[in-house]
Amino acid sequence: MSIARSEVTGFALAGICAYAADLGLFVWLRSGLGWDPIAAKSLSFVAGCTVAYLGNAFGTYRGRRVGLREYAVFFAVNIAGALVQLLCIGVSHYGLGLTSPRADTLSGAVFGMALATCLRFWGTRTLVFAGNPEGLPPERHSRAEEGSRTSWTG
Repeated sequence: MSIARSEVTGFALAGICAYAADLGLFVWLRSGLGWDPIAAKSLSFVAGCTVAYLGNAFGTYRGRRVGLREYAVFFAVNIAGALVQLLCIGVSHYGLGLTSPRADTLSGAVFGMALATCLRFWGTRTLVFAGNPEGLPPERHSRAEEGSRTSWTG
């Protein structure tokens, strides 16, 4: 199974937008409105997942089935990704004894994020948006044969 550059680019763009929405909403809820950090992060996580889902559903994987089932699976894949990041911090901090803030940041936000992103990419393409629309390659949407433009990323 080959991976098209436009698929990776679209996935990355959706992820960047989702990260910005997550971070922006968290900072606003926590600092601007004084919300509890867990409540603020919970809501910002759901908002980030929603932004990523919409970007992938209507951009990267345009023409594939979109609905509540796909959103639920996408959300589950993102929770699994968050657990991978937590696992990386746990192994580093408690298992390896690397307890500095820098080590926690590297294990969670660098290594954990990289592994979680790989899991999210695999889960999104195989569990959420599996299959090609009308037998077209992944980088093209269902109306590509009609002369309309292809994927929003290229």
